[in-house]
Amino acid sequence: MVIVIDPQIAGISGDMILCSLIDLGVDKNEIINGIKKIEKFLPNSKINKIDFQKIQKHGIESTELILEVDENVSERKGIEVKDAIINSVKELQLSDKAKSFAESCINSLISSESKIHGTSEDSVHFHEASSIDTLIDIVGVTLACDKLRFFDEKIVCLPVSVGSGTVSFSHGTMSNPASAVLQIFKNSNLMIKGNNANEELTTPTGACILVNLTNDSVEYYPSLNINSVGYGAGQKNFELFSNVLKIVQGSQEKSHMDSVKILETNVDDVSGEILGYLIEKIMKVGAKDISIYPGITKKGRPTNLISVICDDEKIDVITDILVLETGTLGIRISDSNRLIVSRTNHSFSLTFEGKSFEINYKKSIYRQKTHFKIEFEDLKNIAETLDKPIRDVEVFLRKEIEKIEDP
Repeated sequence: MVIVIDPQIAGISGDMILCSLIDLGVDKNEIINGIKKIEKFLPNSKINKIDFQKIQKHGIESTELILEVDENVSERKGIEVKDAIINSVKELQLSDKAKSFAESCINSLISSESKIHGTSEDSVHFHEASSIDTLIDIVGVTLACDKLRFFDEKIVCLPVSVGSGTVSFSHGTMSNPASAVLQIFKNSNLMIKGNNANEELTTPTGACILVNLTNDSVEYYPSLNINSVGYGAGQKNFELFSNVLKIVQGSQEKSHMDSVKILETNVDDVSGEILGYLIEKIMKVGAKDISIYPGITKKGRPTNLISVICDDEKIDVITDILVLETGTLGIRISDSNRLIVSRTNHSFSLTFEGKSFEINYKKSIYRQKTHFKIEFEDLKNIAETLDKPIRDVEVFLRKEIEKIEDP
């Protein structure tokens, strides 16, 4: 499964992300009930009304957040909002990945304010972000993504529109995008772009959620089969475009091709211990794979063929290792086209004979056939912990995965 976030026209905000996820199919009542459970973690903030409704935005039917709150706060310490978010995800009993995501979101927001104002993260004060809106956006998106299992999917993002003009807030007026937004995007791979909206299109909360959902930026839509599309409406209205965020859910069942380098050398005077060490060292520097094959060369001499698969940028460091560690006097370098079957990473928690385990596996689809590959270290851990044959553990786990994938 591939998730495409499309903020290239209308930008992105926390409520737009949440509304897009509702529009994709998350039960809005689950989100509403979850949010009502956690408002207690921000004193002096009360939700009078919360709902999600369909609305027309410049001809596009989308989902909008309806929110009415009573608040008696002008600022809060960032750490107060962080504590509220941590307590919220605990209260809602979300997955470990969801908990990590929510905490990372608020950390990004606090860190950006800390760097901008030159203060420690513990002393950062929120003004606009002190509202319960921030809690609703971050925890609501976390809950929705957990329901959709998005934390196990590949997520990519198109260029993020930030608008233009100026933005006014508690510290005065500055050019748009605001410093917090720039700081949040600074250490990500995501691309931003301006347009002639003369408004703020990307908010700090939207930015901090986005950079923690994905660091994978694409300029165009990837090849995929469309399964569903969610449209999340922003609060503003614009004359020339729909203020709507699109999130597209699709699948990539087809394989694709790329090009790799093959580095090969024959050695006939290197011990097995050195070859084992060589494999570890080369994989650590970023090789895609390494294989060693025994063989016979001229005059009946035994040899080992070392074959390494890598990207262009790894050639120099890997050739250095091969020469220095084996003493080889030559390395053959060739180009190779490679067919790649699309795969996704997944995980789930399992209680087995009274002990809890985290299971990771890869899922690939080729010509409508699905294959699962369980991480060997997880198989080994369970087998050793429970003193069971590893083959029996694998059979059991495959049945559990089939239940998850085809409930």
